[in-house]
Amino acid sequence: MYNDFYTPTYEITPMTMAVIVQHGDNGKSARFILEEDFEYVVDHSPTKIIDSACKFFGASLKGRQDGTRDICGLTHKAPISIDPSSGMYFFPTCSPANPKCSWIAHSHIDQINKATNHRTEIIFKNGKQIILDVSFGSMLNQVQRTAQYRYLLDNRIKFLQKHKADMVAEPLP
Repeated sequence: MYNDFYTPTYEITPMTMAVIVQHGDNGKSARFILEEDFEYVVDHSPTKIIDSACKFFGASLKGRQDGTRDICGLTHKAPISIDPSSGMYFFPTCSPANPKCSWIAHSHIDQINKATNHRTEIIFKNGKQIILDVSFGSMLNQVQRTAQYRYLLDNRIKFLQKHKADMVAEPLP
């Protein structure tokens, strides 16, 4: 875990369901990390926390977004894999540059439903529910885009694992 002024000290794990921003009626916002069994209030933005998690696994958020673009052509609101080997695929609810952006873990979603006022309810596999200020159509699109990205990246990884013995580098003459 990191421990300096600019880096979040919270570590994203396979049990992390979402990193969200909730805006109150008073104009103030709160940032939460939803785990399967706990909820944490955090000081950093969700995008900063996601970037830190990517760096923990040897990349940056920008690098992960570039990888998504190269694999499946997605350039806006691109889903990312923080760590494909542990199934940590997240997608943003809006532009990651937007302070209202939350990040949702694809593998924890059980269902999404329309909510009032053009919002969306997410029901996680453990039964927890959240309502976000994102349209149902946009959320459904993000879930589907993440599934497509996951499929393509997982197939690349499986191909490499299957052909690992054939791909051992040979010394140059």
